[in-house]
This record gives sequence, C-alpha cells and structure tokens, in this order.
Amino acid sequence: MRAIRTTRYGTPDVLEAGELPVPEPGAGQIRVDVRYAGVGPTDLAIRAGHLRAAFPLEPGGVLGFEAAGTVGAVGPGVDDVTVGDEVAVFLPKLGGYAESALAEFWVPKPANVSWADAAALPASGEAAARVLDLLEPKAGETLLVLGGAGAVGRIATRLAVAAGVRVVAAVRRGDFGAVEELGATPVDYAEPLTDAVRAVTATVDAVLDATGRSDLAAAVALAGGTHRVVTLSDHRGPQLGVTLSGPDPAHLTERLGRAMTALADGTVTLRPHVERPLADAAPVHAELERGDLRAKVLLRP
Repeated sequence: MRAIRTTRYGTPDVLEAGELPVPEPGAGQIRVDVRYAGVGPTDLAIRAGHLRAAFPLEPGGVLGFEAAGTVGAVGPGVDDVTVGDEVAVFLPKLGGYAESALAEFWVPKPANVSWADAAALPASGEAAARVLDLLEPKAGETLLVLGGAGAVGRIATRLAVAAGVRVVAAVRRGDFGAVEELGATPVDYAEPLTDAVRAVTATVDAVLDATGRSDLAAAVALAGGTHRVVTLSDHRGPQLGVTLSGPDPAHLTERLGRAMTALADGTVTLRPHVERPLADAAPVHAELERGDLRAKVLLRP
C-alpha cells in the first residue's frame, strides 16, 4: 500500500511517499481502507520533533491521528463492526497518512455525515471533548479559547456554548465573524493577549490553548493560575506548570462518540476543508506552517 513515511524529524521535506505492507489487524483492531485522512497541527509538531517525548516517531513512521473509511478486515475479539462498515477512526499510535490503517478506536459514520466531515472530526472532536472534561467549564463561567477558529477551537466553542458557557475566542481579525456565528466573543491575536481579553471580560475561569503558538504565560495570568489551563500542542506548557494534554485511551471512544453525535445532530459544525492527494503531504505541511492554508486539510489516498 502507498503511505507517507517520515524519514526523520525535521522540515516538511522529511515526508516521503513509499510502499508498506498492507497491515493485518490484531486482537481488538480493525483495518480501515482510508477514504480521507485528516491533517492537524499536532502532526506538524510531531514531524518537527517538538513533541518527541509524548509522541515518539520512528524513522519510517506514518503520521495521521484521524481518518474515515470502510472496514477492510476485523481482528479477533471485535464484534461491533463487520467488513464493509463505514467508520471514523482515531489513531493515537498514528498511521492515517496511508491507503490503509490499523485502528483500535472507532465509531460508526452516521448516514447524514459526509466522508470528509467524518475524517475531519476524530482528532479535533476527541481533543475538544477531552479538554472540556479536564477544564469542566460550567454554565455562566468564561472559557478563553486560544485559536477559536481552528478545528479544535471551533468544536470546543460550540460544545461549551451549548452548555451555557461564555466563550472568548482569540483569533485573527478576519475570523471575528466566524467565531461570532459560533456564539463566542472574539478578541484579536494581534493585540497583547491580556489587554485584548480584559477589554471584553473581567474574569477568565479556564483556558484552552488549541494553537501551541500562544502567549501561554499571559493565559495563565488571566486564569489566575495553571490549574484550569490546558494546552494541546505547546511543548513549553510543562515548563509553566500547564497541562499538555494527550489522548486518554480509557475515555477515547466515548468522547469520539460524543463529538460524532454532536456533529450529526447539528450542535457542531466543522471548519471548511480542502482535499489534497496523499502524495501532497509534504507541501501541505509546508503551506500550513507558512499560514497559506487556513482550512482543514484532508489527504485523499
């Protein structure tokens, strides 16, 4: 099968197309024939080596936390899906940038959810549900989302607003309208974070950093400490006492299912996406790092 392999840590040109054996599922696994694989900011951080402690990647490893496709094979002990079923999968051990992937965590793709949305949801949907579980924002509290127009930020904002939480979203000025449609109050990333947030709220109860490129120290000060501040991809977080959150296998399927239900019933809508061939993984990473692509990117084997 064709796959995009990582030859080493580094710039996007370390991603190379190659051939790998078609994997056979073990106990508790399924093999998914991939329709689309999602590309997320954490993929870029892993490839660059910024998260090697949390997500070690062997030379020749395949990136990709999320995909959607049809079940191609079922391993021993799996009795809730059969070959041909349509699923969305979360891949904490990576492997999505390929024609086929082995998965241990999956949910059915609802009939009213497109293949593209099903592939775009798993990593960001699970992350949004996970961080909200960690932060536990309650109705009437204020949640600051750094990167509220991104894939995770958008889902977290909608889930929080639906629960009665006030959301302040730090975004580019061009995204103000988009986050207002989500029910959030936008503030401008171009301004000092403390000043921008204090201009719209006197209180910040919790902070979700969905970008990894934010003023995390200012976010901690706004929240009055680190106990309700979580980052998803800022490797500087632990140095500040901020939780760097990764997937939790014990709750992963439930959180993915919760996000998929919210997508199917319209509570959550996803950001616009663009589709690119699997072979374009390296230029896609480069374009994302430069800021040339503002949409969710889906790779198509």
